[in-house]
Amino acid sequence: MQHAVLDLTRLWRHVESQFLLGPYSIHGPSHWRRVEGNGLMLARDGSGADVTIVRLFAVLHDSRRHDEGTDWGHGERGAELARLLRGKYFDLSDAELGTLGAACAGHEKGGVSDNPTIGTCWDADRLDLGRVGARSDPRYMSTDAGRRAAQGWR
Repeated sequence: MQHAVLDLTRLWRHVESQFLLGPYSIHGPSHWRRVEGNGLMLARDGSGADVTIVRLFAVLHDSRRHDEGTDWGHGERGAELARLLRGKYFDLSDAELGTLGAACAGHEKGGVSDNPTIGTCWDADRLDLGRVGARSDPRYMSTDAGRRAAQGWR
C-alpha cells in the first residue's frame, strides 16, 4: 500500500532530538538506521511487509527508552509516540497505525509474529543483535526472509 509520509527526514530529526539516551546509545540512531536497512532488505527479499510501517518502526521502536537495559514498556512508549506524531510527520490509517503500534509494543517481548509487517519489523531488529555481542538465531525469526538472513549472518 502507498502511504503519504509527510516528512520522514523531519521525523528522524524530531525523534533523535528528544531521545533521552543520546546519539551514541546502543539503542539509538545508529541502531535505528541498521534496523531500517535490515527491514528494507527483508522486504526486498519477499517478506511481504508494508515498507512504510517498517521504516516508521525503525525510528520509533526504541525511541522512548529510559535506559540501556531491559526497560520494560519502552516499546509501548514508542507506540504512544507514533500515535502522537501521526498526522504531523506521517499519515496512516487506523489499521496501519494499529500494526505499527503492535510492532513497537511487542518487539521487546521476544515473540514471533505471523503478520508479515510485524514479523519483518521484529526480524529487522533482531538482525542487529551483533551490536551487543549476540547472534541472530533463525529459530526466533518470524519471516522466511529473516530466517535466511539469520542463517547467512551466523
